[in-house]
Amino acid sequence: MNERFTSLWNITFLVTGPLWAMLVWMIWTSGQLQTPADRQIFLWVVIPAFAFIYIFGFIVARRHFKKLGSGSPR
Repeated sequence: MNERFTSLWNITFLVTGPLWAMLVWMIWTSGQLQTPADRQIFLWVVIPAFAFIYIFGFIVARRHFKKLGSGSPR
């Protein structure tokens, strides 16, 4: 692997971010979320989930590099 993990992870999210947003928009406009409570719960789950997945990648990488004893993933 020629690139650092951080660079690859950020590129991955630059590609998947718009796809994730398009999926969210498709669900939002589909009519499945009929009440304001439905919309609020949807947003309270989707937005933190995206951020959690992004941050969790760095946590996993840090633990992996600590196990290998090679220091930091950067």
